[in-house]
Amino acid sequence: MRLSAPGRPHLTYCTNIHPGESWEEVRANLERYVLAVKTRVAPDRAFGIGLRLSAQAAEALAQPRELEAFREFLDRHGLYVFTINGFPYGPFHGVRVKEEVYLPDWLDESRLVYTDRLANLLASLLPLEPGLEGSVSTAPGAFRARVGGDADVARMADLMLRHVATLHRIREETGKTITLAIEPEPCCYLETVSETVAFFERWLLSRSAVSRFADTAGLDRGAAEAALRRHMGACFDTCHMAVEFEEPRAALDAFPAAGIRVAKVQLSAGLAVPLDGKDPAALRALRAFAEGVYLHQVVERRDGQLTRFLDLPEALSAAATAEPGPREWRVHFHVPLFRRELGPFLSTQDYLRDVLDLLAREDRSGHLEVETYTWDVLPEEYRREDIVTAVARELHWVMERLSA
Repeated sequence: MRLSAPGRPHLTYCTNIHPGESWEEVRANLERYVLAVKTRVAPDRAFGIGLRLSAQAAEALAQPRELEAFREFLDRHGLYVFTINGFPYGPFHGVRVKEEVYLPDWLDESRLVYTDRLANLLASLLPLEPGLEGSVSTAPGAFRARVGGDADVARMADLMLRHVATLHRIREETGKTITLAIEPEPCCYLETVSETVAFFERWLLSRSAVSRFADTAGLDRGAAEAALRRHMGACFDTCHMAVEFEEPRAALDAFPAAGIRVAKVQLSAGLAVPLDGKDPAALRALRAFAEGVYLHQVVERRDGQLTRFLDLPEALSAAATAEPGPREWRVHFHVPLFRRELGPFLSTQDYLRDVLDLLAREDRSGHLEVETYTWDVLPEEYRREDIVTAVARELHWVMERLSA
């Protein structure tokens, strides 16, 4: 839904919270959950959808009959699609995901084919109205361990540039602007703000990259650079950035300072765990979050230095022999935005509040998306509401912060 904050951004939640890999399952989730959420938060106005489509679902929706039926469904219920989560390609619920969530990554042609399909679907669904653009969020290149050197980085950049050629063609043919939003995440090739900016500057916006894209798209250099900056940007996930201890304003400022769009802000919160010594009560409580589906990266800050752990069980194991002294863990486990406290520790809600305060005053991004996809693996005591109530509560919480 369009808000009244500066720049009038669009706010939604990501449907990756609802298990479903086939198009039939996705469509059923929209009918069962999204319509109920709309009734609670936007009964008298159009409600935007943050659509998550697996490769399987995207292929099915691309069939003309299905696509037309979906457009009719959207029109009938006052819904519209303005952003797609194109990060998880395959199964995302109920099975071990962990580091496989990044596969196929941007080293693989399959990632390009999938992302091109999502962009074309979004072009067919996005309303053609002034100021409304589309975004597709995507993986941060690859899981860090998969990237062996400059040849791999060049490969990722080449596939992304080829995708931008698709986005440029879509704009020429339809008048609709869609941006690829690259989402930094802990333990990935693009993890921090500085790494992401450096990747853009060296591999996507350099003179050689602009020249190659100009040749591919048949544009002069000026038009080619403008297209690259228009159709590529960052997805700023507030949980990921809090886990990395990125200062909110500095992190958000770094992208426009480098001429990079913040195409999408994913509103999410992780865990903040102050520790002193072995803190058995806090560590015992954390074990409830060490589940087997998703990767829960941990970043520890001690005396100004950061130490990274690939997953929560690894961090918990290391804590058994840790040196005494105060430190803080930030854990990549998306928790409900409205929960500041979870047992003996906090969420990163304060970080999210700082970001929302900036968004309330300044035009930072046109797309805001709540993303608490871990609902079905949260410890039971933190998910006693039904899912519609929880999502509506998160959206209302965000709206109140933005209006304040």
